[in-house]
Amino acid sequence: MTEESVDTFRARAAAWLTQNRQHAPRDYGAICPPDLVTEAKKWQRLIFDSGFAGIHWPTEHGGQGLSPAHHGAWVEECAKVGVPPVLNMVGLVLAGGAVMTFGTDELKQQHLRSTLNADNVWCQLFSEPGAGSDLGSLATRADKDGDRFIINGQKVWCSGGRCSNWGILMARTDFEAKKHEGISFFLIPMDLPGIEVRPLKQMTGESEFDEVFFTDVELPAEYLIGPLHGGWGVGMAVLTNERGHIGASIIGLERRLESMANLGKGRELSSTQRQQLAALISTGTAYKSVAQTQGPVASTASSLMKLGITEMMFNMSMLRGDIAGADAMLDGPDALGMMSAPGGRIAGGTSQVQRNIIGERLLGLPREPK
Repeated sequence: MTEESVDTFRARAAAWLTQNRQHAPRDYGAICPPDLVTEAKKWQRLIFDSGFAGIHWPTEHGGQGLSPAHHGAWVEECAKVGVPPVLNMVGLVLAGGAVMTFGTDELKQQHLRSTLNADNVWCQLFSEPGAGSDLGSLATRADKDGDRFIINGQKVWCSGGRCSNWGILMARTDFEAKKHEGISFFLIPMDLPGIEVRPLKQMTGESEFDEVFFTDVELPAEYLIGPLHGGWGVGMAVLTNERGHIGASIIGLERRLESMANLGKGRELSSTQRQQLAALISTGTAYKSVAQTQGPVASTASSLMKLGITEMMFNMSMLRGDIAGADAMLDGPDALGMMSAPGGRIAGGTSQVQRNIIGERLLGLPREPK
């Protein structure tokens, strides 16, 4: 059977989205906020039932058996009409990618289709209070005890922890090994005894994230993904895909540029503000060109986009507040933008980590001194 061309698939997807966009939640990006989970699950089920879920996943696991280029076309068409392409990047990119690449046949049967049809909603249990972007320093431990692991520790900045029934967990299994060599990667049911999820209050007043506590949690050994003590390689493989997902939407970048261009309309800008705005638009246009060379498969070059767009949007939020003047001290989009902007420098890998990746892996510079 001949594979459907990307152009034909794109046209079919665009027609379906035009007819069904009214059923979708607003386009929330890579991470579904807690208040939209119910609506987003209905949308994901509709996508699945209509044959647009898991575009590049194997058909035996509920996917469409097409290529990453087809998936890229789907994401693009969703961006054009302003709807989320998937329920949640954590499930469809990170958990799905880990299970598909490193999981046993039993785990693939258990989790892949149920992730595509939204029966499984996933959260990411990586960062800790003392190990954010430096995951090699994590201290949550998983002690082997016969046919199970005993989990103890704490995770933080967990997106969707209170809304998820499964999580992907990185925990230390060998405390004698070098820090990156003693970590393992697990799938974990979020309803196990000993797991406590607490919402985190942000300075914006919202609680988008959770902290998760593990106290003598008994996890069956079958939920280990990849080799014992080899979780670092699993985690880095799926995080590369995350960063590609974050920076891949050229259409979203074009809309940001359009918003920037409209920022000065009806306002008296100083010469300094005009120069700053022009510089931001020029920078964004350059990153658009970088994104157009990325292609459908993520690579370490995604760090260029992640770093660049994060810093550009931070500066844009600060400029927007400066232009608003005293009004930016009142409750509203200008104040919210400034309070939210620093979080972009942390989410998906901090700006400092992205600079290290660019320097070491793309430019060939010496590794950062320890």
